[in-house]
Amino acid sequence: MTGTADVVSAAAEFVDRTLQNEGAWYRADDVAHRPGGVLASYGSSVGAVRGTVRDALRKFKDLDHDATVMLASALWGQPGPGSRPVFERRLAAVVLLQSRVRLLQHSDLTRLEGFLRSAHAADLTAPLLSDVLMPLLAGLGERERQRARGVVERWSGDPDPHLQAAAAALMKELTF
Repeated sequence: MTGTADVVSAAAEFVDRTLQNEGAWYRADDVAHRPGGVLASYGSSVGAVRGTVRDALRKFKDLDHDATVMLASALWGQPGPGSRPVFERRLAAVVLLQSRVRLLQHSDLTRLEGFLRSAHAADLTAPLLSDVLMPLLAGLGERERQRARGVVERWSGDPDPHLQAAAAALMKELTF
């Protein structure tokens, strides 16, 4: 492996393969029958997702900021052409970002906005908000906080209800 893209690809494959191996049909059916039916599922438990991310971070220990957000995006996306996004892959992306929140920057808000818009599950938006966005914003310096405030204010006027709710929660909890 020579470049960041190769490492990210190998890490995403590791996470995907492990989550598939940890799956159970009855959990997969539960996710598939949720309202909207937008997300597919491998049927992996939350503990398996957390353990898989922990193992991936041990195996691929040199993930810097760029590699971390690239891996989160790879996990958030569809596993293959024509397939539906997978709940456990998206949860793994959230757990990864929770684990590496200190690496995140105000410029990552655009990517996180996309995650909020496409989450399709409160089980994804809630930890993304409380365990990624809030600590990210709380850890920013004054200049970056002002930039982030502009983004959050834009979210409050967005027609997407997920962004509006995130903006309201962030404005309530954080002082800009």
